[in-house]
Amino acid sequence: MTMTQALIEEATKKSGLIWVQGPAGPSRALWHVWHEGAAYVVGGPGEQPLDGLGLTGGATATVTVRSKDKGGRIVSWTAAVTELAPREEAWTAVVAELKGKRLNAPDAEGLEERWAGSCRVLRLAPTGASSNLPSDSLAAVPLPTPATTRHPMPAALPKLLRRGRKGR
Repeated sequence: MTMTQALIEEATKKSGLIWVQGPAGPSRALWHVWHEGAAYVVGGPGEQPLDGLGLTGGATATVTVRSKDKGGRIVSWTAAVTELAPREEAWTAVVAELKGKRLNAPDAEGLEERWAGSCRVLRLAPTGASSNLPSDSLAAVPLPTPATTRHPMPAALPKLLRRGRKGR
C-alpha cells in the first residue's frame, strides 16, 4: 500500500463526512462508511440527496476528506463510482455497516427494505489519483432551500424568562 492510499484510507475512515463532487452539480457533504477499501454512501427518499451530482455507475467523482477535529481539508482523491444492486451479497454486507452508522432513522426496523426499494447504495473506490489541496477557501454560495433563518430574539425576552424563574 502506498503512502497516498494509506492517507486516503485512514482519513476517510476517521471522517464523519466526505465532500463529493460528481460530474454534474456542486460538491455535497455526505455521510459514509469505509468498508473493504472504498467509501459507501446511501441516498434517496428519506436519506441524503444524491440527485444532481451525476453519480452513476461508471462515473468518476472527486472526494474531499476533512479533519474530524479541526475541519480542514486533509486529502482530495478521485473515485470510481459503482452502484450496488439491492439484496446482492455485497449490498447486504455494506448495508449492515451503513445501518450501524445511520443516526435517527425514522424506521430502523424497515430500513433495509426501504433502501432496497427506493434508495441507491454507491461505492466510491479510490482510483489511486489524488490532487494537491488548493490554497484558497473554495467557499461557495449555499444551495437554495425552503428553510428560513430565525428572526432575532425580542429584546424583552431575556427579562421575561428571568422573571418567570424567580416566581417559582
